[in-house]
Amino acid sequence: MASDQITLSEALSMAIGGMVGGGIFAVLGVVAVEAGTATWIAFVASGVVAICAGYSALRLNARSEGQLNPIAYIEQFTGSTTLAGMTGWTFIAGYVGTMSLYAYSFGGYFAELIGADAVAGLPLQPVITLLVIVVFVGLNLGGAHASGRTENILVGLKVLILLVFGFGGLYYGFQRGLISSGLEDLQVSTLLAASIGFVAFEGWELLLFDQENIENPQETITKAIYGSIVFVTALYVIVAVVTTNLVSTEVIQRNAETALAVAAEPFLGQFGFVLISIAALFSTGSALNATLFSASRLTRMLVADDLLPSQLRGVDDDPTRPLLVLGVLTALLSGLGGLDGISSFASLSFITIFGGFSLLAFLERTSFVSALIPAIGCLGAIATIVGLLYNLVTTEPEVFVAVVGISIAAVAMELLYFDREPILAEARNVKQRL
Repeated sequence: MASDQITLSEALSMAIGGMVGGGIFAVLGVVAVEAGTATWIAFVASGVVAICAGYSALRLNARSEGQLNPIAYIEQFTGSTTLAGMTGWTFIAGYVGTMSLYAYSFGGYFAELIGADAVAGLPLQPVITLLVIVVFVGLNLGGAHASGRTENILVGLKVLILLVFGFGGLYYGFQRGLISSGLEDLQVSTLLAASIGFVAFEGWELLLFDQENIENPQETITKAIYGSIVFVTALYVIVAVVTTNLVSTEVIQRNAETALAVAAEPFLGQFGFVLISIAALFSTGSALNATLFSASRLTRMLVADDLLPSQLRGVDDDPTRPLLVLGVLTALLSGLGGLDGISSFASLSFITIFGGFSLLAFLERTSFVSALIPAIGCLGAIATIVGLLYNLVTTEPEVFVAVVGISIAAVAMELLYFDREPILAEARNVKQRL
């Protein structure tokens, strides 16, 4: 029935909620430390790459046969089950990265809000980070998830709080002559900051996985993806301008995990700090819950399509195994490195996928525009990947080694998994010849 389908407003809410859900609360401080008052330019650069990737995904979606998800139409256009499966694995890795980012940020805001560094002799942040992962894995095992109408309200509240913060901060800053253009801080590090903050633009792609439930999917998804990326970019610009002009880089660096809450204090006082902290807890928690739910469904879909090992399939499609595996991986990554490393890992996963969308759309070009926009997206993705790897090498070499090791192991497992039949057949032939 039409009444049961997702409307344009709901699709916009889903896409905006997916991006704003927790990313800006988690990565703003990291990006601001690199870019200073040019942080808003970094978010514009990330937004341009995101909208080019969105255009590319929509082009592929429109040219595919039927309402396929991104993994299926990658297989359709490339003819490679292995490449489609590897894309699915990369999606899972990206969602694990974002969930780790949300959980880590939740722990940071919680510790700052109650003003404690340790409990029972244990550092509070990692304890809360682990606890929130366990809680939401448990909730999802119980089948709890928000309805579409409730999610609309929750997304609206989160966006409203950020708009109050943004426009209130702009008014306060302009009244006191504190707002600058940020052009004086524009340098190479701004592009590095853009690559780190790219994870804040992840989320719009979820609409492509749920097309059969969307009203008039082609038109609705197109409007929702373009509209949400443009709106979120503008929102991030406002928030970034306020934060970097009202708070010094040194203060942001000391409070990278809670930069947004600290920036609210100059014009809203302690109430502003508490308000933004509560909003951050709410946003990162709900984003973790929603991403865990979506990632578990994607995992089950990949298992059903034989793109993941059948051992992940539960009895009668029970989500227990996927949820537990995702929870363990999220907990491990959240304890692996700091906020910078986790955000870089998550951004790396998604920019690889979105860059792949742009490259594939470029290969399927039919006009100048259909070639130019994907080309920009592809070049932007390459620059972002280089920036992310450089950032990990220079700031967190241990995390870089771990990420490279995980990537090599994952690719090796993927190739072995998807080529297992040819390998086994060759082994049988060798055995027979012997």
